[in-house]
Amino acid sequence: MTAVPQFPRVAFQGERGAFSEEAAVKLLGEDIKLVPRPTFEALYSSIQEGVADSILAPIENSLAGSVHRSYDLLVASGLHIQAEVVIPIVHNLIGIPGATFEGITQVSSHPVALAQCERFFASHPAIKRVAADDTAGSVRDIMEAGDPTRAAIASSRAASVYGAIILREHLEDHLENYTRFLSLTPSAEVPENADKLSLVLLLAHKPGSLCLALNAFAQRDLNLLKIESRPIPGTPWRYCFYLDLQASLKDPNTIAALADLHQFTDSVKILGCYPQAKV
Repeated sequence: MTAVPQFPRVAFQGERGAFSEEAAVKLLGEDIKLVPRPTFEALYSSIQEGVADSILAPIENSLAGSVHRSYDLLVASGLHIQAEVVIPIVHNLIGIPGATFEGITQVSSHPVALAQCERFFASHPAIKRVAADDTAGSVRDIMEAGDPTRAAIASSRAASVYGAIILREHLEDHLENYTRFLSLTPSAEVPENADKLSLVLLLAHKPGSLCLALNAFAQRDLNLLKIESRPIPGTPWRYCFYLDLQASLKDPNTIAALADLHQFTDSVKILGCYPQAKV
């Protein structure tokens, strides 16, 4: 008989201490088993491989925009959005115990994190920036190297996980820096308090399709929160559209809008209906 895991197993992309881990704990609490995965591809195969019960995937940053690889894998995965969580992204300069800010000569982190700290690097041109696979992994690497001249940019959680020290806080250029994460499972069940709907549409290839599709929601006062187009692999110059709406599948208005939508689309895929996160 297969043993039932004591705590829900939640997979995330990155090393221990990553922002994704912080988001998982914020959404689901401390009583979970965290499962780090090295890549997005490994993350999205976690449930199928039997190493996790759900996954937490970054989908959008308020400054860098959508995480396109995550969107593409979500559509292909067959998983459903059960919840979302938004966390503030605070970039800290982290060194090994005994290091000083004055002694730092190079800083490593994920390229997006480095790019979000331009003012810091402009103010300290002698410090070399080094791209790494992820933020938390860069903290692990400097701890393993034991070099007091090397630092990393990552979360305070990463410093705590690896026993490093924070040399400077809030290196980010913009304080209003947030990342949205999705909790994904094989279940398509809609929570009672769901008030947000995510779809991906393939529009009919004729004039006015997008306008008519959006009007199906507008005429029922369903608020469009986001729309984004993405190319369809293997089909040059055709695009699918991702939509987020303030709507619930438990609302007859939404059901009617979706019924109308099929007139103007070649396909409609519901990614999930879930409670909207509060920032």
